[in-house]
Amino acid sequence: MKKSGSRPIGIDLFAGAGGMSLGFEQAGFDIAASVEYDPIHCSAHEFNFPDCAAICRSVADIDAAYIRRESRIGDGNVDVVFGGAPCQGFSMIGKRALDDPRNSLVHHFVRLVVDLNASYFVFENVRGLTIGQHARFLGEIIQEFKKNGYRVVEDYQVLNAAHYGVPQDRWRLFLLGARKGRPLPEYPRATHEPGKNGNGKHGNLFLKSTPTVWEALRDLPEADDYEDLLHRDWVRARFKMPTEYSAPLRGHEPDPADYSAPRESDSTLLTSSLRTVHTELSKKRFADTKPGDTEPVSRFHKLDPEGICNTIRAGTASDRGAFTSPRPIHPYSPRCITVREAARLHSYPDWFRLHVTKWHGFRQIGNSVPPLLARSVASKVCEALDAAPKKPERPIDLGDARLLSLDMSDAAARYGVKPDVIPKRKRRSPEARINA
Repeated sequence: MKKSGSRPIGIDLFAGAGGMSLGFEQAGFDIAASVEYDPIHCSAHEFNFPDCAAICRSVADIDAAYIRRESRIGDGNVDVVFGGAPCQGFSMIGKRALDDPRNSLVHHFVRLVVDLNASYFVFENVRGLTIGQHARFLGEIIQEFKKNGYRVVEDYQVLNAAHYGVPQDRWRLFLLGARKGRPLPEYPRATHEPGKNGNGKHGNLFLKSTPTVWEALRDLPEADDYEDLLHRDWVRARFKMPTEYSAPLRGHEPDPADYSAPRESDSTLLTSSLRTVHTELSKKRFADTKPGDTEPVSRFHKLDPEGICNTIRAGTASDRGAFTSPRPIHPYSPRCITVREAARLHSYPDWFRLHVTKWHGFRQIGNSVPPLLARSVASKVCEALDAAPKKPERPIDLGDARLLSLDMSDAAARYGVKPDVIPKRKRRSPEARINA
């Protein structure tokens, strides 16, 4: 049992803006350090988790001693290391995929878990890792952990965020493990079911209905009503009455299962809501598209207010084509959703802010694990630790808002890394854009 009043310690590798960090904090962990090599993501993480050591480095360039030195851990125990390492290359028959240089980040994830002597680890990734030769690679990862003194839940599971209260169809693999001598964690049972009407006639009587798109969005002010949102991402606005889903995200009602530290924020501000200017022709096409259908020219999916959101994706950086993933169309307004609306559909609370640009903001959301899904997994690790979660009484002031508007050069300078660590975005010409 952990000491009375103490909270278990977590380390987030490949942290992004902090979806996994937030989920683990909500489950009762203190996040001592986050490691993220993208300076834009790192600055957003620093803003939202000002008490966490933001380490803007590649996992390939640091060791356990560096993480301990840069954070408040010192020689203390690390209870869990979690993160989703990118997996890109797969070797031919007769070779180990884990030895492929393109998969070195996975190797470094294993290395840091072992070197930090973490009691538990949570490895998150795409569900495609369970299929074909990708599954062989996953088997190599499991064997690598076992060789280094860890037990692994080998009957690994792919979880859908929609089954844990997130209004989005998003499947992710979670691999759970424990240092020998520690009990293995269990996977969380589903708590929600999409489309269930609540009376037991459809689906499982004991599951709640997954919140719908409109239950996630309907209390938000209409972004297009505010001219200020054409040139900045925030405005003081009047919100509507919250739903059961949105009330805790707004801080309107307490969430009894949320053990994160309270954040000091202004609940009258609508943030992360920079508008997109669409042509009149685009708006007409959006308006004419039925909810749940795909608009034929842009190929954007129009959200069904009574359904759940399709998977929100991040797109790619310039070194992989500068592809912007299609943003969903709002269920009622003839426009793409805002970053804040995407954050709602991802289960981020309203105090959590993303980069001021739509490009980086959507990239941060699309790359992240929905906090409610991460919380469900983290709570089972907390149970295995036999750590009773306790909510901190002291609120946390969020970081300097200027962190959210840094360009790549300024963010890189802040963390002492090269500005080209992430390739620059190649902007298309206006003629090449279907929707401005």
